[in-house]
This record gives sequence, C-alpha cells and structure tokens, in this order.
Amino acid sequence: MKFSWVHISLGLVCLVILAACGDLDYYVHCASGHLSLMSKARPIDEVMADPHVNADERRQLEKVLEIRNFASSALSLPDNKSYRNYADIQRPYVVWNVVAAPEFSLEAKQWCFPFAGCVSYRGYFDQSGANRLALHLTEEGFDVDVYGVQAYSTLKWFDDPVLNTFLNGDELSIAALIFHELAHQVVYVPGDTAFNEAFAKTVELEGLKRWVLKNSDIEQWQKCLVKEDRREVFQGFLAETRDTLKAIYREPFSIAEKRSRKQAVLEQAHQRFQDLLAQSPEYSAYESWMSRGLNNARLASVATYYELVPAFRALLAKHEGHFQPFFAEVSDLGKLPKDVRLARLKSLTNAQFALLTSP
Repeated sequence: MKFSWVHISLGLVCLVILAACGDLDYYVHCASGHLSLMSKARPIDEVMADPHVNADERRQLEKVLEIRNFASSALSLPDNKSYRNYADIQRPYVVWNVVAAPEFSLEAKQWCFPFAGCVSYRGYFDQSGANRLALHLTEEGFDVDVYGVQAYSTLKWFDDPVLNTFLNGDELSIAALIFHELAHQVVYVPGDTAFNEAFAKTVELEGLKRWVLKNSDIEQWQKCLVKEDRREVFQGFLAETRDTLKAIYREPFSIAEKRSRKQAVLEQAHQRFQDLLAQSPEYSAYESWMSRGLNNARLASVATYYELVPAFRALLAKHEGHFQPFFAEVSDLGKLPKDVRLARLKSLTNAQFALLTSP
C-alpha cells in the first residue's frame, strides 16, 4: 500500500486529536504503533503473487477477498479499500485492551477522547504497556482484565488492512472479523461502546448466517446454530452472575461482607460452569476464557458486546433482514440522547422478531 505524505500527516493529526485527553507518551505510542502497522500493508493480489507466500496462506487470502466482496454485495457494508490489503505484523494480536471496574461495581472505567467519545477500554500496541497500566489500576483497587484483540477499526480514517492475526482462525472467524469491523464504519456513536459493539456483533452474526447459506451448506449452518445456542446459554449464565453481584453491591453491607459475598458468587459461577461442561463437552470452547478467572472487569467487558444484541436482532428482523433500512434506523437511534436510544432498544424483544433461525 502506498501513502502520500498528506495522507500520513492527516492520520497523525487525527490520532493525536483522538488521544489529546491522554498523556503524551500514550498518544505517541498509538500514532507510531498504527503507522508501523500501515507501513507493512500490501495489496492482497500482490501478496498472493509473491512466490515466498505458502499455498495455505495464499488460499486463505483468496478466501478473504471473497468474504470482503460478499460483505459489500450481500450485506450492504462499505465498498472501499478496507480489508483489501494485507499486513503481517508478526504477533498474535494487534492490540491488547485493558478494562477496569471498581471492586464493587460492574460499571467499567471510561477513557474519553474527542470524536471517539468515551470507551470502556484502553488499547496498547504492545502487551507490556497494557500490563503496566493493569498493574497500576490493580494497585488502585480496581478489578482488571487484559485481553488481546485481533482487529480494530479506524472508522474510515485509514484503509484498514487484513492482518496475520485474522488468519489464525478458520474461515468463519475471518468472516466474523471482517463483517464486525466494517459494521463500525457504517454506524459509530461516540461515547457508547455497548451500542457500537452490539450493533457490530449483530451484523457479524447475520453476516455469518448468510455467508454459510450462500453455499447452501445447511449442515454447517446447523452447526452454527448449535454453537449460537451454547453461546446464548453461556452469556445467560454470565448475565445471571452479573445480576447477583449487582444486588450485593447495592446492599449496605460492610466492605468485608461485600468482599466475602462477591467471592462466594464468583466461586459458585465457576462451579456452575463445571456443571455446564458436565452437560456438554462443547462448552469447553469457553474453558480457556473461564480459566483466567472472573472479576467485575471481565464480566463488564462481555456485557459490552452482547447485552444489546437481542434488541438489534429484533430491529433487523423488523426490516425483514434488509440491511440498508436497518442501518438507517440504527443511525437515527445513534442521534438520540443515550438514555432515549437505550430505552427504545430495550423495548424490542427477541421473541417478537425471531430472525436467527433455521432456514
């Protein structure tokens, strides 16, 4: 990929403005990390023509281009240069996010930037920086989670490339990443992480359904439905855990009593997960995630992605699965005050509009 210096300079200005509320070291880190990534990007066609690229990687990149074209033609996602270039950054994750929540709250700490608004995480291009912040927040008494991210969106400021981190998964994982990140280019509401992520997750899930059925692979779609059922059970179990903790945190218990009750709930949650595993070994897909331990930050970060998904699904079904009017209504919702749009979303019911079902 080639840049003019004007393009790079504008990108730097944007990154500096976005991070202006943070410290100097952090926004320099963000600017240099992102530009280093972009400097490695090459057109996918050029990469595939490289004799040093192995056959497996070439096949994956061919599939990436097919998925990318499908995203625009079938899902009405932006038809631009994003995800038509490839960069090997030679690490398993592009960014490591830090999430923090108070000891007795499930409201994640917010980091605020102009244009991007407030978000419930802070990202680093190197894990050591994320770990240093996590240690500092832990010492301040926060529950903290650090996790790797395979992709992020610059919201059309740059032509986001496909990364080697995408290719670590199977075809459906690659499709999910591309659909999700392109959705952020369609609608992004500054300061509302839950709205943005649930919207993108909804587009991702419906996109996966259509991608699988494009090839009339009913058997694979049935497997996806089973996987989705397990995900909903697992997310329901985490939601119940959050609700139990919220009830404890609202009570006028002493700090010691709250601490004791919180620990008991988290231990009970781990036992409940073992019960799920006993019911079906398929829940082992979540075993690695659970093994890292539960705390307020981890529970809050999961809620950010999934809590509003049923409402967005209902909204998509209301439009009979047509993405353009769905995007338009989501955009209109994003212009409303946060409490108003949240109330409207929660008034929708997944039972009323069941979209994600067997064909």
